[in-house]
Amino acid sequence: MTGGDWIEPFLEAASAERGAAGNTIAAYGADLKDFREFLKESGASFDAAQRNDILSYIKKLDAAGMSASTRSRRMSAIRQLYRFAYEEGWRSDNPASRIRNPRKARTLPKYLTEEEVSRLLEAAGETGKTDCEKARNACMLELLYATGMRVSELVSLPLDATEGNPDMLLIVGKGSKDRMVPLSAPARKKLLEWRRRRKQQEDSGPAKGRKKSKFLFPSRGKAGHFDRVRFYLLIKQIAASAGLEHELVTPHRLRHAFATHLLANGADLISVKTLLGHADVSSTEIYTLILDERLKSLVFERHPLATGN
Repeated sequence: MTGGDWIEPFLEAASAERGAAGNTIAAYGADLKDFREFLKESGASFDAAQRNDILSYIKKLDAAGMSASTRSRRMSAIRQLYRFAYEEGWRSDNPASRIRNPRKARTLPKYLTEEEVSRLLEAAGETGKTDCEKARNACMLELLYATGMRVSELVSLPLDATEGNPDMLLIVGKGSKDRMVPLSAPARKKLLEWRRRRKQQEDSGPAKGRKKSKFLFPSRGKAGHFDRVRFYLLIKQIAASAGLEHELVTPHRLRHAFATHLLANGADLISVKTLLGHADVSSTEIYTLILDERLKSLVFERHPLATGN
């Protein structure tokens, strides 16, 4: 198979065989097309590229100021493409096999404090044009913080996953991997109120007679559920209502807050890893660094000998 034809078969295999998420597939596709253009400029192609071609591409990205994390993702896409090509017999070697990922600087995740989260949750129940919208917004924010879900997992949550008055919620995460997370009493209360309002809306008014949505947070958009961009804008609006710096409030920072607050209050690392749906505990360990920094700050700011007086 010629080099230019590799991307689509690879993406189809990644989606079907490995269960890669749609966002991951889109990112891989964009990354590999950029690499293909780079190869074309030097008169090469996927099937003829050598190790030095790949290294030259990564160096070019570095010189252009691309972050180490993005370069690492692109290298991962290239490595997987060539592994796939080798397995398919399109190449007899893998030129990317011994190239290391660019070293990423380890930065601490930014998160919201418990007081900031409380203000955000309170504002969510007061933000919206109607009581129904307010109930939906309160439910979305409460679930996000109570479970540590990714925003993509929240907006696509099926209605039948919340039947009754559940103590646990089944979440389908990255790679279609399931995990169970417990629901707090406040989260269950907000969930039941939203389901009640949602049913009233479906059973009356303009929505009456329409096909009922299978999603907890329905939308008329193509996906059929509330989308991530719309939620991102919504959380900014709620942050402004709460008197918080809206540019510092993101859905992922609520996920960081969930993990950090659990660890700060005595949860063990393995349990937090399971709740977050991390594949490896090393992804969760970074939250312990936040706590280390907080402890250092307490000593430097509060200890009577810290000032040197």
